[in-house]
Amino acid sequence: MRIAYLSTFYPFRGGIAQFNASLGRALMDQGHDLKAYTFSRQYPERLFPGKTQLVTEADAADPFPAEVLLDSIGPWTWGRSARRIAKSQPDLLVMKYWMSFFSPSLGAVASRLRANGTKVVTVLDNVLPHERRFFDVPLTRRFLNRNDGFVVMSRSVEADLNRFRPDAPRLYHGHPVYDHFGAPMNRMRARAELGWAEDETVLLFFGFVRAYKGLDVLLDAFDRLEGKYRLVVAGEPYMDVAPLEARVAASPKRANIDLRFRYIPDGETRLLFSAADACMLPYRSATQSGIALIAYQFQLPLVVTAAGGLAEYVEDGQNGILVDRADPELLAAGIERFRAQGGHARFSPALAGIRKRLSWPHLAEQLVAFAETLPQPGRP
Repeated sequence: MRIAYLSTFYPFRGGIAQFNASLGRALMDQGHDLKAYTFSRQYPERLFPGKTQLVTEADAADPFPAEVLLDSIGPWTWGRSARRIAKSQPDLLVMKYWMSFFSPSLGAVASRLRANGTKVVTVLDNVLPHERRFFDVPLTRRFLNRNDGFVVMSRSVEADLNRFRPDAPRLYHGHPVYDHFGAPMNRMRARAELGWAEDETVLLFFGFVRAYKGLDVLLDAFDRLEGKYRLVVAGEPYMDVAPLEARVAASPKRANIDLRFRYIPDGETRLLFSAADACMLPYRSATQSGIALIAYQFQLPLVVTAAGGLAEYVEDGQNGILVDRADPELLAAGIERFRAQGGHARFSPALAGIRKRLSWPHLAEQLVAFAETLPQPGRP
């Protein structure tokens, strides 16, 4: 199959670029003629909350080859990009959607490709963003109507899709496990490198720091814990973290809280996930989580709230701990239950089977098979 893949690719960094590179390579390995296309400008710098959108020397990013085409806020590039992609006469256009900001640019390309008979399938990270704005619903509806089918990776996202297009063809497939960080390190060796004690229970909060992710709830819960715990917060802030830093400074357990408010390169990611006992997802709201899939790669158990699609990642008491909601007392009780039931040694082995089921080759196979079932645009 001839496939055009339009989304975030190298030299952009982050989980979306990693996802696209992994899926793109799986499709190519299966013999498909794939051409990748990426943004000339993904976000305007004034709207980007982090320090840089691009990979640095510290990143071990996959340099997946992609042609630079689309300016997200440059309408003059949208038609030109569509014409360029159409020259390869793709059977299928694959895109990724996670916020309504991209609806105009991606939707314009999708419309033009469909007019040429190309099927369009979008992988939905979110249908609606976690932090809503007045324009999200109309822009999202407009974009969804320019697709032939969708890939959803959580039932929460599927439910949101049903609000707009209940009859839309869709493929449900769990988010594949990220595998580009390398093999897990020996836990005690990783702890020695980080200077952490062998007998403390290490809780890792990882990823971009945003209000809906409930870090404040986790900090309150951590103050309630008894025994030897360490809390590690590692991720670039996408919000004002001064109140969180003040909370940590006032905490009686501040000596056991390790704040790393910055982008975490791949090598350090491997080290942190190898050394921790549990990955914490105390989210107030969620659809799905790429962080959970990094944890699966390292067989790191999860302690999560039952927010949106997060509950799909954990079978409570089997491969992690599920907490009813983002409440400090409930979360602290869940953490204590995790340790009382055996901690990392008890829960980690149950994650091995999940790693095998959620593979990139399987998603690639299912995506192509799904696309083949869709009618060509403009035909009954």
